[in-house]
Amino acid sequence: MSEHRAMLGLAAGASAAAASALHGLVLRPMMLTWGATREEVARSYPGDELIPEADSNSTMATTLPAPPSEVWPWLAQMGCDRGGWYSWDRLDNGGRPSADRIVEQWQGLEPGQRLASVPSGRAWFTVAVLVSERTLVLRADTRLPSGRPFDAFGGPAPLAFVTSVWGFHLQPAGTDTRLVVRTRGRSHPRMLTRPMDLLFWEPAHFIMQTRQFYNLRARLARPA
Repeated sequence: MSEHRAMLGLAAGASAAAASALHGLVLRPMMLTWGATREEVARSYPGDELIPEADSNSTMATTLPAPPSEVWPWLAQMGCDRGGWYSWDRLDNGGRPSADRIVEQWQGLEPGQRLASVPSGRAWFTVAVLVSERTLVLRADTRLPSGRPFDAFGGPAPLAFVTSVWGFHLQPAGTDTRLVVRTRGRSHPRMLTRPMDLLFWEPAHFIMQTRQFYNLRARLARPA
């Protein structure tokens, strides 16, 4: 019986090791670079410099069926207090459907502007880099575990925090647009935040970002 248990233990350990290797060598790199070419992954983008010592990053991309001038208005009106995020609305927009049309009153966007990241408005992204029809970089500086924002430039960082950027970069691709989304983050204490990155934040970003790609593509493919 003890020999049988030992064999089961060895089999379980081997399975866990194989699963861990599969995730680390195949699944995780695929999630973090979904849709992006090697050149797009290797490039630097505006906003990268805002998190110079990043300990997490991803580069995902898609091709959208419209020129940058038509893609940009959809990005410009993002925010829970505006057009939503075009992802899984029950998860990131309080169940309110994201906009399915361009709304003129939401087109004004300026550096330093806050875009609510949760329906309550108690957390937000700040517009960090803005180049119309080309680059939109949103920044979030968050205390842990409260999830409340803090001023990253107004004093020392909290003992536990996450600071990150979420950048949207548009490049013409014939009559289409290549949309590259770059994220970079830094967090502390890393011994606690790294497991959360691996187990929650990276998979969650993959699920939400691929859904946003899908919904943007669907909106742009419809007749005006």
